[in-house]
Amino acid sequence: MSESANTLATRKVTRAHRITVCAQKLTDQYGFDGFTMDELAEAAGVSRRTLFNYFPGKLDAVLAMNLSLDQDVIDTFVAGGPGGQLIDDLHELVKHVISIKEFSAQEAQVARRIIKSDSRLLSAVHERFESVTQDFTDRILTREGASFGARRAKVLVTILACLYDVALSEVLDDPSGNRELHQAYAVALDDVRALFG
Repeated sequence: MSESANTLATRKVTRAHRITVCAQKLTDQYGFDGFTMDELAEAAGVSRRTLFNYFPGKLDAVLAMNLSLDQDVIDTFVAGGPGGQLIDDLHELVKHVISIKEFSAQEAQVARRIIKSDSRLLSAVHERFESVTQDFTDRILTREGASFGARRAKVLVTILACLYDVALSEVLDDPSGNRELHQAYAVALDDVRALFG
């Protein structure tokens, strides 16, 4: 990808993130039904047309874009890399996701609060989780072969997702504000290795 294409992609992600942060703040203040897309566009400092170029509707704006991994990262994983050990390589995927996702503890607190406060948001998050779980299950089976077992792959992906939630809670509960998400995740993964090792 050229430098200008990289810059464009970064700018797009940043603008989409800004829109989502505004959508979540409005949801936190007024409820999911308490603002319009026009009001969101105004709050985010974009035109209505730009807003709809990024998100087809309010639900998508509030929950953010689906996170897409770089194709070369996926290809490396499916081919058996980067290190050749499944758990370690899945951890590398998680680290990649954490590194490309813009993170703010304050924004994460708001996101958690609004999702818990509205059953529609909670249901949509669950649907997205199911979709991501299936995607990663399929990638594990492509890499490891069908004999690995779909149920086994799904259990593994679900455990890794739960570890993300544990790590996020630790970061948000850290009074110093110095806890890094990727470090908390690595510690949680080490705990699981020790428990099941």
